Amino acid sequence: MNTTARGIGIEFISVFGLPPVEFAALAARLGCRHIGLALAPMAGNPHDYPLWSLRDDAALRRETVAALRDSGVSISLGEGFLVMPQSDVAKTAADLDLMRELGAPLVNILCLEPDRNRGLDQCAAFAELAAARDLAATLEFVPGLPIGDLPTALAAIRHVGRPNFRLLIDPMHVFRSGATVSDVAAIDPALIGYIQLCDVPIVSRYANYADEARYERLPPGLGELPLAALLAALPRALAVGLEVPMRGQAAAGIGPDERLAGAVEATRALLAHLDA
Repeated sequence: MNTTARGIGIEFISVFGLPPVEFAALAARLGCRHIGLALAPMAGNPHDYPLWSLRDDAALRRETVAALRDSGVSISLGEGFLVMPQSDVAKTAADLDLMRELGAPLVNILCLEPDRNRGLDQCAAFAELAAARDLAATLEFVPGLPIGDLPTALAAIRHVGRPNFRLLIDPMHVFRSGATVSDVAAIDPALIGYIQLCDVPIVSRYANYADEARYERLPPGLGELPLAALLAALPRALAVGLEVPMRGQAAAGIGPDERLAGAVEATRALLAHLDA
């Protein structure tokens, strides 16, 4: 199998608010086929990029669509969607419309609702909103959140019971929540919708899980996670999105090309080894 068929991508938080037109150009320079994108910056801005909003700026949306088309890069994942306490995911309808306008085929959601039944109902409502727009959706579990481990996430996917609502696999969250490669291999492949890739130590050196997850992950091979075994257990047809925010390097003045080139090459080598 040709590894380019897998579609290596760069996830949104890896570029710390880089404007979307420049983000598309960066991905093309690095030989990546996809980017993950939110409608506005979410995770720090050590390079002092100008603020932007795809939600509020129709011209920027048009420019982004054109830049993606011209660079041969596509959006693999639309980010920024949350199930929030005392809020209704119906409010995300306009943002889902914008994601479809931008060409995203898939949108991702995290659940911050502590009421389990309400959280599951809101996930189901989000999946229905996405389906009405011909969008697939994924659920990301994060240790410390109400849907914080693999069994809970799989229970949510099965509860929703819609073919367009599947699981996002992020190795940091998988292994830090206590799951194993065997646990992942036992999942029905039809329930897995997206793969993110990063590396971290098995035991965190950070006091705050969220800070590490949002700002300081490692390229594949520089941590301790069994990434080759994990990827071997996952569906081969899915894109692999690099989620490797490295704020320390960015704050030291290392730009996104230099910061991410090694991560892309490490991912390419890892996939080539698996597909040999």
